[in-house]
Amino acid sequence: MSANIDYNKYETVIGLEVHAQLLTESKLFCGDSAAFGGAPNTHISPITLGHPGTLPRMNHKAVEYAVKLGLACHCGIAEENYFARKNYFYPDLPKGYQVSQHTAPICNGGFVTIITADGERNVQLNRIHLEEDAGKSIHDQEPDNTLVDYNRAGVPLVEIVTEPDMHTGDEAYAYLTALRRLVRWLGVCDGNMEEGSMRCDANISIRLKGETTLGTKVEVKNMNSIRNVKRAIENEVKRQIELLETGGTIIQETRSFDASNGSSFSLRSKEEANDYRYFPEPDLAPFRLSQELIGGIKAALPALPDELVQQYTTQYGLPEYDARVLCDDKATADYFAQVVTAAPQYKAAANWLLGPVKQYLNEHTAGMEQFPLPAASLAALITLVESGKVNFSIASSRIFPEMIQQPGRSPLEIATALNLLQDTNADNISPIIDEVLAKYAGKVAEYKAGKKGILSLFVGEVMKLSKGKADPKLTNQLLLEKLK
Repeated sequence: MSANIDYNKYETVIGLEVHAQLLTESKLFCGDSAAFGGAPNTHISPITLGHPGTLPRMNHKAVEYAVKLGLACHCGIAEENYFARKNYFYPDLPKGYQVSQHTAPICNGGFVTIITADGERNVQLNRIHLEEDAGKSIHDQEPDNTLVDYNRAGVPLVEIVTEPDMHTGDEAYAYLTALRRLVRWLGVCDGNMEEGSMRCDANISIRLKGETTLGTKVEVKNMNSIRNVKRAIENEVKRQIELLETGGTIIQETRSFDASNGSSFSLRSKEEANDYRYFPEPDLAPFRLSQELIGGIKAALPALPDELVQQYTTQYGLPEYDARVLCDDKATADYFAQVVTAAPQYKAAANWLLGPVKQYLNEHTAGMEQFPLPAASLAALITLVESGKVNFSIASSRIFPEMIQQPGRSPLEIATALNLLQDTNADNISPIIDEVLAKYAGKVAEYKAGKKGILSLFVGEVMKLSKGKADPKLTNQLLLEKLK
């Protein structure tokens, strides 16, 4: 059926809605724990369950986190704010309504910068608003019953809503990757999609290229990884095009993505906003954010990834690739900053973090937070290499592992104990060079005939005979003199 369809005549339009659980200790409107992983219905109270006579009280830290994220996304921050009730019935919604800022978001506009194969651009945001989470319905533990866990009910969320501003699954992938890095960088959400602390719904429509009117959108839910969001979008685009091309009609609906087979199925026809009967939450007073409060949060923002990439490439002279990898997570960027403060050899520090350090973390399935070596110790090792006392190969293969095992010992102490310090005495290196040149007399003739690349062979042989202790710079210098 699809063989005769021209998929390229259509343009895809994508908007994403991301719910990010805020890293507060308590819920949005009460003191119940917001921690993940408790036994079912242990993080609840009469307030979470919406018992008669209970009153909510706003979590100020959640508001601070929302403003923090909004500022980092270049949003306008609303000074006057209130919550509304979003009315709908579902078993995991204990009050029969959700308290949300959907109608009056705390953050307006803004953008998130993405990088794809087509280059760098900004994905425009519509808003970021605060709301409480629902509980969790469990359908697979008892054959005839649905169980409900209310631990998650009332946990604070921000919903980050883009404009219909993306056109490919790759752009959506890049956006979610950048957004997850940002919320982790700011410490407002752990970004764990597998645990549900970051969840994404995709609104997808298609139209003929050149048209400006948006097509009928379909919302796809239940995607538990960034990769599955990309898969779901590509599957839904293909489904919509084939539906239109075979005489069908796209209806506005909500679909669920099945990651096991890469397809989706219909859940329900899409509700309109007025179906929720929004009205201001009567139990919560409106609240005002002063310019002083907003300014204080802005002043406390850490340097953001894009700012650091700019600094690393322009001030430190690092390649853009190195800079972006170092800024993949804040822990690595913070560690790098500590290293170069003690040893301002920027490229050497980047090479160590992207080489031996990254290899160690990969082998131990660890993050930078678990790296056992203090930044000052790695800086001392870099200084030892850059000063010519040991070469990088010896430092990374012999000294670095010893430092990991014994973080209290200095690299100089270890190098001395293992007899690894480079020999910078020409009187010791010169006889080794003579031995190598005598052994490779034919190669010497080739070198003198113009094959200058053979020099590296001689250097390698000298390093081998000296067990890596010959100073490479001095070795090169002596070889050039002897080969004249």
